[in-house]
Amino acid sequence: MSAVAATQGPSASLLAAVNGTKATAGTNLVEDTQSRFLKLLMTQMKNQDPLNPLDNAQVTSQLAQLSTVDGINKLNTSMQALSGMFAESRSLQAASLVGKAIVAPGSQLQLGDSGGVGAAELAQPVDSLLVTVKDAAGNVLQKIDLGPQQAGVINFQWDGVRSDGGAAAAGTYQFSLEATQGGKKAAVNPLAFATVISASLGGQGTVLGTDSMGAVDLAKVKQVY
Repeated sequence: MSAVAATQGPSASLLAAVNGTKATAGTNLVEDTQSRFLKLLMTQMKNQDPLNPLDNAQVTSQLAQLSTVDGINKLNTSMQALSGMFAESRSLQAASLVGKAIVAPGSQLQLGDSGGVGAAELAQPVDSLLVTVKDAAGNVLQKIDLGPQQAGVINFQWDGVRSDGGAAAAGTYQFSLEATQGGKKAAVNPLAFATVISASLGGQGTVLGTDSMGAVDLAKVKQVY
């Protein structure tokens, strides 16, 4: 019977496979790890004890782990590519909004020669929707009864005529909303119109600069005209 000599430590070839050579600058860490793993596995197979060979299940498990690492690396690469495409898409979208009118959360109303417009956002249908227009001092200038309305964004217009019949001067005014359903108050959010004059991308998303509302988060825009 042939004898198998016992060793006091790992062979030189096994140590070389484990330690490898120092990675040069720019070497991909995952690819280097995969290469060293395969070298280690091949060296283990070459130096295995013929009377006690490597377990097939163990080898299969190691290969599965290597495949998982490779899959994660490819997934990360794909996600980085998608992130770059998404950033480019946001940039193009933001640039295309410059010069357009948007509707976003706000309660100011810009009155010009053709009147002023505002909007309301309703989560449910209501029996009544009342708009109250005020000046900078909080004085009530006009009330506009919009009657029953369906859920969604509802636009309204003020012609600039005060409740006393006089004409309000062009400028910025405030408005408030009151909605009722079944004799009870219903939730309603005021929305304002503004024109986009700039757009910028940041870590928090796309921010639009407007002529009357300041900076507006693109995610909060309800409508674009």
